[in-house]
Amino acid sequence: MANKDYLLFLEYSAENTTDPNYVVSSPVQLCSKENVNEFGATFIPIFYYANFLLSYLGNGLVLFIIYKFEKLNTVTNIFLLNLVLSNILFAFSLPFWATYHMSQWIFGIAMCKIVSSAYFIGFYSSILFLTLMTFDRYLAVVHAVAAAKSRKKAYAIVASVAVWCISIVASVKELVLRNVWHHSQYGEMCDESGYPKSTMQRWRLVSYYQQFLLFFLLPLFMVMYCYISITIRIMSTRMKEKCRAIKLIFVIIFTFFICWTPYNIVILLRAIQISTTTKDDDSECSDSEGLDFALYVTRNIAYLYCCISPVFYTFVGKKFQSHFKRLIAKKIPCLKRHISLSSQSTRTTSQRTPHSAYEY
Repeated sequence: MANKDYLLFLEYSAENTTDPNYVVSSPVQLCSKENVNEFGATFIPIFYYANFLLSYLGNGLVLFIIYKFEKLNTVTNIFLLNLVLSNILFAFSLPFWATYHMSQWIFGIAMCKIVSSAYFIGFYSSILFLTLMTFDRYLAVVHAVAAAKSRKKAYAIVASVAVWCISIVASVKELVLRNVWHHSQYGEMCDESGYPKSTMQRWRLVSYYQQFLLFFLLPLFMVMYCYISITIRIMSTRMKEKCRAIKLIFVIIFTFFICWTPYNIVILLRAIQISTTTKDDDSECSDSEGLDFALYVTRNIAYLYCCISPVFYTFVGKKFQSHFKRLIAKKIPCLKRHISLSSQSTRTTSQRTPHSAYEY
């Protein structure tokens, strides 16, 4: 995740130790990618800090609106709350990586493991909660009668707990493999280390394919199936009142995959590169420089989603528009009259809409 990932490849001895601070005297292949590292050290910290602030402001606003105006007695609100928490957890790791890019890892081995785990847990849970929200909309629209009996608070809680458990299990390797070790030139490094190079490569491949297949391709197919089914259902009925909510969720999901697809394609290409590169391949460093740049750019595009998603919830959904106006009217009295009229209009419209429960 940090620019130190591209500085060098170190081969540890399986025969002597698994201690991350012990490096054997066998030849070490250095990948001096100055252009990549200069790009990362200059651009990434600014982007990470900005993303962190925007993410906490956006997600914090949604979280406050849920706390102030909503009740956690609906499936949608429970899923939405968990999605916001996953975004906040993900953004928590960004200032640490920004500092790491600028110098070295200064936070110790415990925080190295915790921050790495928080990054992946937040990332995986965000994907799964988005997929779960889409599946819940599918049940509510396509199987409305049957779903009315099953879409209870207990169902949402059990599903949310399952998502968090899956995300934590998928991120356990970060607690095991992440270590802090000292390099004479670059200082303290927070990286997957302490095991033989072949072992590290196998785990890295497992991570890449796990992310691409389980946390990208499978959710993509599920989302496509759900929305095709929902579209067919709507076209065959007159449930036009539901279209706004469905469009909102579609925009959220579509934006998510627009942000994350390039990153996952690069991850797949890196996995293929590791699988096909031979140990004696002298061109390994030069061939991977293009992917390093691509990983930097696409990964940062993916991070933008933590800032983008709360905007949809707050400013596109009718219910959140109404809550936001009420919040502004309370904090800025001079706007109270105008905003109160708008909010009343929204509430009146909602009362006349038989399917207003579908409006976020």
